[in-house]
Amino acid sequence: MGWKILVLLLSALPASAAGQCSDLAALRLPHTTFTLAESITNWPANMNSASPPRPICRVAATLEPTPDSHILMEVWMPESNWNGKYLAVGNGGWSGSIARNALAVAVTAGYAASSTDTGHQGSSASFALGHPEKLIDYAYRSEHEMALTAKSIIAAFYGERPRLSYWNGCSAGGKQGLQEAQRYPEDFDGIVAGSPAANWTGRAAQSLWVQQAVHKDEASYIPPEKYAAVHGAVLDACDALDGVKDGVIENPQACKFDPQVLLCRNGDAADCLTAPQVEAARKIYGASVNPRTGARVYPGLASGSELSWRIWGGPQPLSIGLDYFRYVVFEDPQWDYRTLDFDRDIARAEKLDHDRINALNPNLKPFFARGGKLIQYHGWNDGQISPFNSVEYYRSVEALLGPVGDSYRLFMVPGMGHCTGGEGATSFDALPALEAWVENKAAPARIVASRVRSSYVSIDEPVPLTSGKADWTHPLCPYPQVAVYNGKGDPHDAASYVCGK
Repeated sequence: MGWKILVLLLSALPASAAGQCSDLAALRLPHTTFTLAESITNWPANMNSASPPRPICRVAATLEPTPDSHILMEVWMPESNWNGKYLAVGNGGWSGSIARNALAVAVTAGYAASSTDTGHQGSSASFALGHPEKLIDYAYRSEHEMALTAKSIIAAFYGERPRLSYWNGCSAGGKQGLQEAQRYPEDFDGIVAGSPAANWTGRAAQSLWVQQAVHKDEASYIPPEKYAAVHGAVLDACDALDGVKDGVIENPQACKFDPQVLLCRNGDAADCLTAPQVEAARKIYGASVNPRTGARVYPGLASGSELSWRIWGGPQPLSIGLDYFRYVVFEDPQWDYRTLDFDRDIARAEKLDHDRINALNPNLKPFFARGGKLIQYHGWNDGQISPFNSVEYYRSVEALLGPVGDSYRLFMVPGMGHCTGGEGATSFDALPALEAWVENKAAPARIVASRVRSSYVSIDEPVPLTSGKADWTHPLCPYPQVAVYNGKGDPHDAASYVCGK
């Protein structure tokens, strides 16, 4: 919606509307029904907020851009000390809820913020069965409609538009951010896209590829009790490649590990893999392929991810991937993943999606041309979305547009799992780096991550307990650079590293 249209809409409100939270219910916007507009001075218990209380204006609305749409959204706005900026927060998985905790964090930091349930309730894809418009709402329309509506509400409340708009999300929320950059380049000035599920069909297929491998027969299953042994062997092979043995693989792309080294020599045991398990492990690390053409479908997991193998290789398939094929591709809730044909069925899924849920369009030129900045990050130890998919998407953008470092930077995080957590320094906030880039033209040369070392014991030396102060820091470098140790400083201090090749 253009600013001129918004001015006309606002002019229809009483003069007292700006700044009066309760009066926002009288705002008239296309296909929008307001269900709540209230001033809150204490967080209600059902908001589950861990953030300190702050007086806010909370607005809830239902968006119906199509007859089959029913998109819930909320906008939270600080009643004082607004920083003038709008922050939209993303979802996860099949994303059937409003992210109120993230909203609470955002308004506490001074942003006007919004979140959506993406057009359905719950964490299953069953909503998509027989409802193609709801699937489009989930795929990309709900975020765009939310952004337009939220900006109108913010302008009505404060009497002025937000001076800058940001997106921050991880997993499905990272994919949502990429969809925004690809489809609606004017919605946001800056986007943080963490661990994005950009290749939705590929990730779903890969999760079932692994399931078929580990459940090929009873002998192929790798019990979780063996994950630590595999992980230890990987660290023995690759941890020290960066010159520092700290329990973290800096660059898994340089790691050449074959699980054959763990082949049991004297019968099955917890610290070795049987021959069928070795083959299953190779399938977990390897890409899924079309058995007829040999064409690659989706990359496998990185060396270092072994402690997360339960996500794809556990007793049951990853529900996100299984739901995609059951409810979207085959429209059969009883469909059996064991029947998935990686020739016929993957082609069917990709044709059906046609870049609907997938966010793989490399043409970010319109977003970059208007000054948009994109920070993408991904944990190398992610066991749910292959980190190599982020590398491949970044490379596809560069292949189309040439060097994009002035607008787009990818940060791979050593040791980090899916969106958060891990064995090294994996705690960081990309949003301040994005804001500095957008607002001060300070492109992020590195992002410093931290960890409280008391929660991790090195393989070689025990770390004394601390009071909780972060005493392990490490630089995250823009891809393809990696952190290079200077050879003499504290290996747990980011100052001892430079970003290099």
